Amino acid sequence: MGETHEGHHQHRGDGTHFDDKAATWDDDPDKQRQSGEVAAAIAARVPLRPRVRLLEYGAGTALVTTALLPHLPEAEVTLVDSSSGMRRVLADKAADGRLPSPTRVWGLDLEAQPVPPERFDLVVTSNVLHHVGELDRVLSGFAQLLDSGGHVAVADLDREDGSFHDHDFGGHHGFDRSEVAARLESAGFADVTVGDAGRVVKGGRGYPVFLAVGRRP
Repeated sequence: MGETHEGHHQHRGDGTHFDDKAATWDDDPDKQRQSGEVAAAIAARVPLRPRVRLLEYGAGTALVTTALLPHLPEAEVTLVDSSSGMRRVLADKAADGRLPSPTRVWGLDLEAQPVPPERFDLVVTSNVLHHVGELDRVLSGFAQLLDSGGHVAVADLDREDGSFHDHDFGGHHGFDRSEVAARLESAGFADVTVGDAGRVVKGGRGYPVFLAVGRRP
């Protein structure tokens, strides 16, 4: 399989929005802070080994993966994003050594494309699933991507009042934690737990973030 899987944009029309923001994405210190909080929550709740096959889905500029790397010194990293602008930033980071070599960058959309044959030990996604329409299909895809004993770590917004996005946003206004746990169990995960993973600050307001973790039996 090649380095790039072209796909539709899971963000439902937000593609240009994310492409335009990619070059300056890392300039926001709050994105750095929040990604660090998610990574710390993952490190606290997932049994991490130095050598892990890691896939981050909807990776953006890989801020969460970057914050996890001190815990995963021998990680084999695959980064997935459907924004071509984000993938260019990821490729640049891999080329100049800010991401480990080799790092694979894919344009995979699990809502619209088959699950690749590769298998991983850890699938991570942060603040992505509220953009996803076919949520159960994507969670099932995560389960298929994991070897037995592998873990999924899903960080996203708690249920919010719709103020986080613009009025024309067509995704989910966050999630109830019990709903996320039930969906992960339905997708085939065991030992599902949901806990706190910091907050996102937007427009001067803090929005709490959860981390749901499950194990592939």
